[in-house]
Amino acid sequence: MIRAEQRSGGSTEAVEGSIIKRELKDVADAAEDITNSRTLELVARAGFAVSGILHLLIGLVAIRLSMGGEGDADVSGAVEQLAQQPAGPVLLWSSFAACVALALWQTSDAIFDFEHLPTKKKAAKKAKAALQAVVYAGLAVTLASFATGAGKDHSSSTSDLSIAVMKAPGGYLLLLAVGAGIAIAGVVYAIRGFRQSFVKHLRLPASAKARTAVTVLGVVGYAAKGIALLLAGLLIIIATIKVHPEESTGLDGGLKGLRDQPFGMYMLAAVGIGLICYGIFMMVRAKLAKM
Repeated sequence: MIRAEQRSGGSTEAVEGSIIKRELKDVADAAEDITNSRTLELVARAGFAVSGILHLLIGLVAIRLSMGGEGDADVSGAVEQLAQQPAGPVLLWSSFAACVALALWQTSDAIFDFEHLPTKKKAAKKAKAALQAVVYAGLAVTLASFATGAGKDHSSSTSDLSIAVMKAPGGYLLLLAVGAGIAIAGVVYAIRGFRQSFVKHLRLPASAKARTAVTVLGVVGYAAKGIALLLAGLLIIIATIKVHPEESTGLDGGLKGLRDQPFGMYMLAAVGIGLICYGIFMMVRAKLAKM
């Protein structure tokens, strides 16, 4: 009798477990269907265009700085320029929606896609998609903060964050790791540009001239963004080693630091032009990207 009851109990648990697994699978399938919908894809593509517009604005500020002007050559500075336009709130909220959609799309890739690939390649692809999701989610947060009026005083936010991290346990090593990570990302971007590895993620146009134009924009743009990230990462590392976290001012500080070097004005102008090329490339990518 006892054994029969035990078997009955075990059978019930197995059935319940099977039902739960089936329900979870149904939920996962529904989530995958939603994140792969045509509507979300169209909005997500606009996220690439938003990134392109912001890089174009950063490039214009970099050129202005090379000519002795002022401005914040970073994402916050670019978003602030959007906010100052006559249709600022509309631009900010629509850009926010596009970046959220792209973050969701990348999250879906990280969770559901690449299952057919070998283990190592699958892990690398999923990690890259997850990182992209974090980047666009962060961009969405920045856009929302300006749309709600909370991001207006951004000039010292990067250095303030660096100071806070430095004071935390293990903050010194963490800042070094962050700086190294950004610098390495810069090198990766530059290599990706020179190797033209970005081409495999695009459906290039049929026209030979159009293909060449897209490729040139990508090479120049990726190289320029790589240099900008490398400078920003090195600035964080140097400021951390000198124990002056207030000097860790991110991309804006890196580009302004470049201006102060010999021939820096010309190099900064070249980087600015490159960032504009990257911005245009990202806007083209909104149409040509393989999603």
